[in-house]
Amino acid sequence: MNIVLDLLLLLITIIYSYLESLVKVCIPRRRKSVAGEIVLITGAGHGIGRLTAYEFAKRKSRLVLWDINKRGVEETAAQCGKLGATAHAFVVDCSNREEIYNSVSQVKKEVGDVTIVVNNAGTIYPADLLSTKDEEISKTFEVNILGHFWITKALLPSMMKRNHGHIVTVASVCGHGVIPYLIPYCSSKFAAVGFHRALTSELKALGKTGIKTSCLCPVFVNTGFTKNPSTRLWPVLETDEVARSLIDGILTNKKMIFVPSYLNIALTLERFLPERALAAINHVQNVQFEAVIGHKSKMK
Repeated sequence: MNIVLDLLLLLITIIYSYLESLVKVCIPRRRKSVAGEIVLITGAGHGIGRLTAYEFAKRKSRLVLWDINKRGVEETAAQCGKLGATAHAFVVDCSNREEIYNSVSQVKKEVGDVTIVVNNAGTIYPADLLSTKDEEISKTFEVNILGHFWITKALLPSMMKRNHGHIVTVASVCGHGVIPYLIPYCSSKFAAVGFHRALTSELKALGKTGIKTSCLCPVFVNTGFTKNPSTRLWPVLETDEVARSLIDGILTNKKMIFVPSYLNIALTLERFLPERALAAINHVQNVQFEAVIGHKSKMK
């Protein structure tokens, strides 16, 4: 009898959830204030990290900016200052666990407890698997996912104590689907999406509903990491467009942020298509970028 009631309740919950989602589409979500929040952004020396820092600066957040590039992160901090925000620049290698832990301790002493973290630092080595060096595979995972673990572990205790915070995982469409010649990158981004979902579930199980989570999943972004990217069906995005979508998702506590937004629909439809149809879509899509194949650089 209990299972029948549980299934009935499940059906009611599913129907209610769909109706709630439909209402949210029609009614704009309320945006929270991030003024005065201490925001840590990794990979802030250029690209999405830099533009995201500018978005937070415009909203009067207190910024902690990390990057391995000293000149780049200091330039970002200086521009944030011109936008009226307080910004602290740190040179940090997000592939180094001890350096991450030491830098978090330094931030706590000099700035305070971080309340919003944007795990944005990433790396990519476009190549076929046999042309990818072992150290490149290790570095991809150290930066793209293991760094998320170390940073989150270091920052989470203070968030849990207050039941307040926001953890942002910057992943990719490659965390939902695969592209040839990016095996380590796709694998690390699948892990990043899994990290976000598992962390979200665990925080809910612990009753820490005041700690929000978001995961950014854009298509190709013109950051310079991947040379000459092009596709037929998806646009190659500019960093300012992605940063605006990211800040909007953070302010509305959106769990999964797809850029462009219709990407979610496309990925959902793909789950119901047979393998031959998916292969035909990939052929039409014709994703291209420079990659090392057989130890030579080619457009693929």
